[in-house]
Amino acid sequence: MWFSAIQCLPCKLLETRMLLHLHPLLAVPIWRQLRHLGGVGLILLGLADNSVIPLTGSMDVLTIWLAAGHREPWPYYALMATLGAVIGGYITYSLARKGGKEAMERRLSKKRTAQVCKAFARWGFAAVAIPALMPPPFPFLPFLLAAGAMQYSRKKFLAALVLGRGLRYSVEADLGFVYGRHILRFFSQYYKPALAVLIGLALIASTLTLIQYLRYRKN
Repeated sequence: MWFSAIQCLPCKLLETRMLLHLHPLLAVPIWRQLRHLGGVGLILLGLADNSVIPLTGSMDVLTIWLAAGHREPWPYYALMATLGAVIGGYITYSLARKGGKEAMERRLSKKRTAQVCKAFARWGFAAVAIPALMPPPFPFLPFLLAAGAMQYSRKKFLAALVLGRGLRYSVEADLGFVYGRHILRFFSQYYKPALAVLIGLALIASTLTLIQYLRYRKN
């Protein structure tokens, strides 16, 4: 029963995410709540962003935004963002470890799976650490799935994930702290254009999410 609930989790996440993308304004109160939660909000968002339904760029934006507010020292936000990313990434890794390459092929296609597994077999530790360090829109999910599907060492996986995400969010939090006033002023001045861009991206994302949802339903 517990395992069945885990298997259904991707579909439930897809349904929720599709709702938010189809109705972008619904995301506004959620975003406000995450901002008010501060570091805890980063952990919650990290669980979703590093799951099988990634929210591209959301963690980066929230980390920079919170650090820019100077409510807490920037290392605190870097730590909380890393913690959320590691927990979410480990959940995805564990699910892929149980499902094997077959589950990975349902998510990525056989050709894409073969390419990622080949790269992972060659680079190992670096195949997790370097993608974890790369900023969006670099796709990180395939490497999480490959690490689990190929039964990569848990300790090495966690070490690579902590290293990559830790460096990434530390740099972003530091930049947010140093240039906080400029960042907040920019968003205050160009709020409407920024909102229009976000809504446009949300509509594109809704199409992609719908495709993913139909694929999970079919399988």
